Amino acid sequence: MPLYLSKFSYTPETWARMIKQPEDRRKATESYIESVGGRLHGFWYAFGDHDGYTLWEAPDNVSMASVVLAISAGGAVISLDTTVLLTVDETLQALQNADQLVQYKVPGTS
Repeated sequence: MPLYLSKFSYTPETWARMIKQPEDRRKATESYIESVGGRLHGFWYAFGDHDGYTLWEAPDNVSMASVVLAISAGGAVISLDTTVLLTVDETLQALQNADQLVQYKVPGTS
């Protein structure tokens, strides 16, 4: 199954609620991904541009998009960016496939 790396940031209101009542958000996150047949591999909080990171496994991009949309629609996060991760083997296959494609032409050089 494909892997996905998500970066998220909570709203100030979410942080305020969590300060008043600390909660392990992994459980809620797991329920979303498991509902589409996926798996949460990791959940980390961080300093910097984003409040946290998650590593997911999902059956396909549509399933993962459904999870991201549902979480975003909940209103607890101010941003949620997800990146599809490729394995080394997938990247090697893509490189081999690219070699078989017609040579790319730079715009204006037809």
